[in-house]
Amino acid sequence: MSHVAEGAEQVQTAPVGDVTIRVIAMPENTNPAGDIFGGWIISQMDLAAGSVATQRARAKTVTIAMDAVSFHAPVAVGDELTVYTSIGKIGRTSLTINIEAWARPRRDPGLRLVTKGRFVFVAVDENNKPTPVPEQV
Repeated sequence: MSHVAEGAEQVQTAPVGDVTIRVIAMPENTNPAGDIFGGWIISQMDLAAGSVATQRARAKTVTIAMDAVSFHAPVAVGDELTVYTSIGKIGRTSLTINIEAWARPRRDPGLRLVTKGRFVFVAVDENNKPTPVPEQV
């Protein structure tokens, strides 16, 4: 049994969830410091979470909140970014999707957690009014 000292953060060593998006970080996605822009990473996470939310809701979904987004490590040009998703909570019209983005450097088989968060979506009808998320089949 391992023990983590009080106040110490446990290091996550493996992704949680299903692979939803995998993409290579390109030079046009960099910030002025030369790292991949955090907004690009968040957009990949939103695309992945939106796909999962729409499939589960069987309806159009819209992002209404991003909660607990945290950046853990930079992403470099050429890194493979993989976004993992899992459904955290389903409300009457909303879905909370847990998201993790992991990077694999070009010449390294290892993965490292770079960003994680929770995105909240609402299922909407053709008039963009909230609509119930159906029961799981």
